Amino acid sequence: MAININNLNTNNQVNQTQKKQVQQQTAHSASDNAQIKKSGQDSVSITPQAKQLSELQKKAADAPVINQKKIDELKTAISSGEYKVNPEKLAASIANFEFDLV
Repeated sequence: MAININNLNTNNQVNQTQKKQVQQQTAHSASDNAQIKKSGQDSVSITPQAKQLSELQKKAADAPVINQKKIDELKTAISSGEYKVNPEKLAASIANFEFDLV
């Protein structure tokens, strides 16, 4: 018969180690379950910039279609020299545009 003089029982140490591992796994599982529950409560919010972009896209889609016939007429007039530009009117329009930007 062997006597344990250090009052150590290896079975108790193994049991304690196993209990600690089970507790750690349980805690880890609980945190995983909490994360899963949180992921079930997802939500979406749209920023004001995204709303504005959506409105601009709708306006662009509703804009009139390009009149290719008018464009071709203008190209022909410019290339033949029939299209005349009023420099004063052009300068005034550019200045008005610049002032509107400020």
